[in-house]
Amino acid sequence: MKSKIVLETATRACGILLVLCAALAAAQQTDVLRQYRFEQADGGYRLTLHEIPMPAPGAGEVVVRVRAVSLNRRDIYMLDDQYGAPGTAAGSVPLSDGAGEVIAVGPGVSRFAVGDRVAGIFFEKWIDGAPGEGWHASARGGSPGGMLSEVIVSSEQSLVGIPAHLTYEEAATLPCAGVTAWVSLFKRGRLQPGEWVLLEGTGGVSVFGLIFAHAAGARPIITSSSDEKLARAIDLGAVGTVNYRKNPDWQKEVRAITGGAGVSQVLEVGGRDTLPKALEALAPGGHIALIGGLTGFVTEMPVGPLMWANATASGIYVGSRADFEAMNAFIGEHGIRPLVDKVFDFEQAAEAFAAMDAGEFMGKIVIRL
Repeated sequence: MKSKIVLETATRACGILLVLCAALAAAQQTDVLRQYRFEQADGGYRLTLHEIPMPAPGAGEVVVRVRAVSLNRRDIYMLDDQYGAPGTAAGSVPLSDGAGEVIAVGPGVSRFAVGDRVAGIFFEKWIDGAPGEGWHASARGGSPGGMLSEVIVSSEQSLVGIPAHLTYEEAATLPCAGVTAWVSLFKRGRLQPGEWVLLEGTGGVSVFGLIFAHAAGARPIITSSSDEKLARAIDLGAVGTVNYRKNPDWQKEVRAITGGAGVSQVLEVGGRDTLPKALEALAPGGHIALIGGLTGFVTEMPVGPLMWANATASGIYVGSRADFEAMNAFIGEHGIRPLVDKVFDFEQAAEAFAAMDAGEFMGKIVIRL
């Protein structure tokens, strides 16, 4: 009997030891996190994976377990060291866009609690109104605040809650492309139902513009070099499509679709080569949002065509936290779901960048963590 008791005691002890060892192993695993960084290489950067200690939140800070991130054309410019001063992104964390769940909060935090689903805003210091001092430098991606990391620490002021019906992958597409399209159409363009809207190409901003315009009762026209993508755009609400490769003077076809009236809104993402044609497609009193430079950035604005059309042009560089929250309300009201075209695993980050660079997508590319 005594030996049986000793054996049972030893067995229990071993069981407790195994539990303790498992707990210790789990604790050790959570003591570090993985994140990508830009490392200088010939002519630009390469992505390198690092392990760093798990951070703790300070006063007013929130720790977020990132579940998904998405890419923008800006990230390719950064990878090629063509964004900002040369060499300034070295050692920084890529990507501005990401969503996840709050896993810890610091002293004084009141906006969020553990378990909340959140996304990071693009400019960490642009909360509302006009941009304040230091707003440019607070852009995520190519900075310490980049999102391509299993865990981030952020000021609670630099986060927003995400619409309840969205997945993390869908929510991760919102901070840059979504907010840019929303500000362009609604805040600057004051889009009205029935207006003709021109979207150039089928990248993130343009597809968001298509979805938002359709939801608002406008009439979107979209261009692409792919008939397959144009067919998908019709399913998303496009009422007119133009293949710009088959129609080099695509602006004439756009104007014909409107019955010669022209479009009231343009999301101008093409830049140097597309701007003159976009202005030709613009209706009198219309609005053109200057967003990107896929064919090269515009250095001189053609003022004459704007004056002739009595039109307005707005320079758009994403938006504030308040803009993000207003967009989220619109998304929730209309049950909008972003178009996620491709999803890569965390270990496939380099492949995701390559797909973005090659244009092998429609809408958004996402990395799942």
